[in-house]
Amino acid sequence: MAESARDRIICTAHDLFYRVGFHSVGLDAILGEVGVTKTTFYNHFESKEDLVREVLAWHDRWWQDTFREMLRRHGGDRPRDQLLAVPAALEEAFSGDAFNGCFFVNVAVQFPLPHDPAHEMAAAHKHAMGNIIRELAGYAGASDPAAMADEISLIMEGAYVTQQVTRSSKTAQIACRLVEQVVARYLPLPAG
Repeated sequence: MAESARDRIICTAHDLFYRVGFHSVGLDAILGEVGVTKTTFYNHFESKEDLVREVLAWHDRWWQDTFREMLRRHGGDRPRDQLLAVPAALEEAFSGDAFNGCFFVNVAVQFPLPHDPAHEMAAAHKHAMGNIIRELAGYAGASDPAAMADEISLIMEGAYVTQQVTRSSKTAQIACRLVEQVVARYLPLPAG
């Protein structure tokens, strides 16, 4: 099935915003790359701000689904193993030249006012990602799933920013050691 003009605009804007920045990309650049007119754009979106919100909502859904799938692929079906797979998922996300940091950290930096809708969406995304970890921690039998999720989430955030700034090949390895320590502290040893 052919992708709609609306979907093409969202995908193109997403990629440009990620590579260049939200404030650096004008509407004309997006429309020129997609090959649609402003009339077509305004048939689907009220404004660039409306497009930004749609891009953020799309990325939020996509990354949550992708992250869960990566944890299952790297960690299997057991929640404990999926928690231990967080660094492997991060390393996969870091691979390639296209990595430009965490999309939502970039959003929070580019929209620094806490009550800006884009900043609020970034905060909501971070909360949702923490919920994924907290849910796995609960299923794994963590002594304090919320605290465990907070610690692993902080490791993830540090890894995103460190990798974006330093491009170090050791970022995921360091994150792995830290996650292993957190898992050992909060989870009972696996049976047999």
